[in-house]
Amino acid sequence: MIAKPETYLQDLLLEMATPWPGNRTTNIVCHGHSVPAGYFATPYVNTLAAYPHLLLAGIKERFPFAVVNVIVTAIGGENSEQGSLRFERDVLCHRPEVITIDYALNDRGLGLERARTAWRHMIELALQNQVKLILLTPTHDQFARYSEPAFSAEALSQHAALVRSLADEYSLGMADSDAAFLRYLKNGGHVHDLLSHVNHPNSKGHQLVAEEILRYFPAQ
Repeated sequence: MIAKPETYLQDLLLEMATPWPGNRTTNIVCHGHSVPAGYFATPYVNTLAAYPHLLLAGIKERFPFAVVNVIVTAIGGENSEQGSLRFERDVLCHRPEVITIDYALNDRGLGLERARTAWRHMIELALQNQVKLILLTPTHDQFARYSEPAFSAEALSQHAALVRSLADEYSLGMADSDAAFLRYLKNGGHVHDLLSHVNHPNSKGHQLVAEEILRYFPAQ
């Protein structure tokens, strides 16, 4: 069962609500590809409008006593296999309380089985270190720009389903970016409203992602 946003991080959130001198530093790591890295129209990187920064701003609004670091270990162009190879060195080294993982957009090039293996590797390493995880389904892109079937809308949906299944299997948190984008489209919006580039969200798109993650940080 996918972890409930209201209770998944409850112990951590109670600590984050504790004022000095009883508080402590909390590290959150955002791992993944170009989207959490903050790429907008490549090569422009808009760190302050990307969802890791929006996540930090949202947490600080809700937890004014907390000392929180949101650390970005994302690399543009990377897929989950590459991210899994450096997971211990680049992610766990920060001793995070929470890790977000966002690779599904690029994982279409790997295929489902290779992606599943890489995500499992990262998940199990994090769990061995008692770290909470929030898995992200993919944001959208301009599918018409790709001719290869591997990068179709159907492939994106399949990788979103893979992330949901892993969150369910391991009882992890999940930020459903794919569902948030689909709701926007269903309500009359266009995918171009949410994009700054062929495959990168704009500020509005990043805000949708941040809101999904912030569901796991309800004010205490």
